[in-house]
Amino acid sequence: MRYMAFDRPVLARTPGLRFWRLLGSGRGASMSLDADLRRWALFAVWDGEPALDGFLSRSPIAARWNREAQESWHVRLAPLASRGRWGGVDPFATEEAGDIAQTGAGAPRQAGPVAVLTRASIRPSRLVAFYRSVPEVDALLREQEGCLASVGVGEWPLARQATFSLWRDAAAVRDFAHRGGAHRRVIGRTRSGRWYSEELFARFAPYGSAGTWNGTDPLA
Repeated sequence: MRYMAFDRPVLARTPGLRFWRLLGSGRGASMSLDADLRRWALFAVWDGEPALDGFLSRSPIAARWNREAQESWHVRLAPLASRGRWGGVDPFATEEAGDIAQTGAGAPRQAGPVAVLTRASIRPSRLVAFYRSVPEVDALLREQEGCLASVGVGEWPLARQATFSLWRDAAAVRDFAHRGGAHRRVIGRTRSGRWYSEELFARFAPYGSAGTWNGTDPLA
């Protein structure tokens, strides 16, 4: 847990690391009050493959993870579409391209597995309503056909939360988003009740993974 603070200056000086967040995790498939203090994550946006490869081969942070972890899993993701902001910025914008598919229009069709990141800053006045809705969505995620893996992660306890999930294909994501009654009801309440002060939704194409997550590589 102490590395959540001590690793920040090192990451801030890492060449080619454009955007990053150190994340704790919950025990459920989605955002949860129940923290798992043994499982941690790094979400990182890189200038290119050489910068990432350099971090994995030379960074003391990556070396410590390899040395101390009982289990680890690493996935490389290509952004397909994004909407919203994280800390006031779009992590996937570039000077050349601007925002990546903010509305999803023109995003390449993805025939294979899809990764989804849903992240939000929850207004303090809406925390109780938000966490009352979590068990229903969590149960739906666990039962959803086509969901390969899912975990709730967060920057801050309670108020800055996210869900990272892996899906068989884009059709499975659409089925969960539009046909699941529990999910639709929660989305409707977040909009009408203005639960979030900031949110981000992003889709990715996974193109490389290594290691295991709960004993297996969900993309294998």
